[in-house]
Amino acid sequence: MLVLLAALAMPVGCEDGSPVSPPDDGGVPPPSGLEPVPLTDLGAAAYLGFQGGLYLAGEDAPPADHLAAGLERAARIRLLDPEGQPDPNGKYVLLSIGMSNTSREFCGALGSDCGADTFIGQAQSDPRIEQFALAIVNGAQGGQDAFDWDTPDERTYDLVRDKALAPLSLSEHQVQIAWIKQAHARPAVSLPSQAADAYALEQNLGEIVRSLAARYPNLQLVFLSSRTYGGYATTTLNPEPYAYESGFAVKWLVEAQIRQSRTGEIDAVAGDLDPDRYPWVGWGPYLWTAGAEGRSDGLTWLPEDVVSDGTHPSSTGVEKVGELLLEFFSSSPVARCWFLTGESC
Repeated sequence: MLVLLAALAMPVGCEDGSPVSPPDDGGVPPPSGLEPVPLTDLGAAAYLGFQGGLYLAGEDAPPADHLAAGLERAARIRLLDPEGQPDPNGKYVLLSIGMSNTSREFCGALGSDCGADTFIGQAQSDPRIEQFALAIVNGAQGGQDAFDWDTPDERTYDLVRDKALAPLSLSEHQVQIAWIKQAHARPAVSLPSQAADAYALEQNLGEIVRSLAARYPNLQLVFLSSRTYGGYATTTLNPEPYAYESGFAVKWLVEAQIRQSRTGEIDAVAGDLDPDRYPWVGWGPYLWTAGAEGRSDGLTWLPEDVVSDGTHPSSTGVEKVGELLLEFFSSSPVARCWFLTGESC
C-alpha cells in the first residue's frame, strides 16, 4: 500500500560580493515592467529589471544539460531499508519542507490526518501513483519559516525524524526527494533594493539545500516552489510584493546550480550547490498567479481561496495547490518515473 503520512537563481555576484540582477542572456536589456507578472508569462521580459521565466533566458523548462543531470539523479533513486541499505521491500521518501502554508497544502498539521483536499489526500485516491515503493511524508511545520531550517541541527529536522518519519517506520536514510516551499515571516524590503528579502531568501534556500543533504545522505532531488498570491493579505506576515518576489529567490537559486555546474564558480548569494556534493535542484510547480486576473494557463487565486488573514489557504486554495503538485509530479520527466506506478527511471 502507498505509505502516506497523516499529518512540511542566481543573481550574479559583484566583485564585492553584493548581488545584482541576472544578466539578459541575449545581451540586450529586456523590457522592464513595474507590475508583477507570473514568471511563466513574463518570459524574457523583466520585472524591475529582473528577467522572467523559471529558468535561464526566460525559459520555463530546464536547459538540456540540467535536465540530463536531473534524470541521472532520478535514476539513482532506489528501494532502501531504514539503515539505507538496498532492499526489494524498502521505500523511498518524498518529503515536504516548509512553513504552515506548505504543511496545509501538502497534508495538514504535522502528525494529523491528511484531508482529501491536500496533495497527499489527492495522491492517496489516485490509482496512477506508485502504491508500494513511494512514501509521501509531510515534514512542513506551522510557524517555521526559512530561518528555522537553515542549519542541519535545527529542531525542525529532529521533529521530522521523530514525528513524521519514525511513526511510519521510516528513517532519514530513506529520504531521496524533497519539495521545499519557504518564505520569511514579515519581510520588509522589496526589489530592486540589494537588501531585498528575495536575496536573503535565496541565501536561506541554499542553506536549506545543504542542510537537507547533511540530514538525508541519500537525497537526490530537491524541487522548489515559491509562494501563492499574497494580494489579499490582511497582515504583514507575507503580503505582496514579497509573495511574488519569492519566485525570484527560487529562480536565482536554481540558476546558481546550473551556472556552477557549467563553470565551477560558486554563487555569492546561494552558496555552494556543487551537483557532485549536493542534490539536483529544480523548480516544482509554479504557484503564483495574478489573483482573480489569473495567468495564461487559466489558474486564478480568488478571495475564497484564502482564510480571513488573506495569507493561509482555505480548502479551495489547498485543493488548487494539491492539484498543481499532483500534475507536476505526474508529468515532469525528472519525477514521473518514480512517482507513477509502472514507470522507471
